[in-house]
Amino acid sequence: MKKLIQTITNTSLEGKLIHIALLVFRILLSVELITAHGLKKLGVGVAEAEKVPNPLHLPEAFNSLFADAANLVFPVFVIFGFFTRIAVLPILAVTLTGYFILHWNDALLIKDTPFMYSLCYLFLLFVGPGKYSVDNYLRKV
Repeated sequence: MKKLIQTITNTSLEGKLIHIALLVFRILLSVELITAHGLKKLGVGVAEAEKVPNPLHLPEAFNSLFADAANLVFPVFVIFGFFTRIAVLPILAVTLTGYFILHWNDALLIKDTPFMYSLCYLFLLFVGPGKYSVDNYLRKV
């Protein structure tokens, strides 16, 4: 019983389980971002492609390309753990812009999505991809 309580209350971030959890977290989070937001911008699964908002009034081509890459390309980098901390930055740029600029005055149920994506990707920015990643392999080479 004592061993079970020690296992449950263990706060150590060492061991294999944390790296497996980071792998699963990276994959599921990024697949969700791609399927829920990225594919809609290409018109996949919807009648008409979703128009990318441009709250910062950037050149339209740049804004669209940047948002599409942040929702489709960079999550793939995160899935593989390839330049993860760098790949997270454009994703955060889009999600934080969505939260602080685009949805700031919206209801909580609308702005919670960019907030949760931002929190999750901030977590990956600080913690990194874990042992089961291309980044870890490259670091060892």
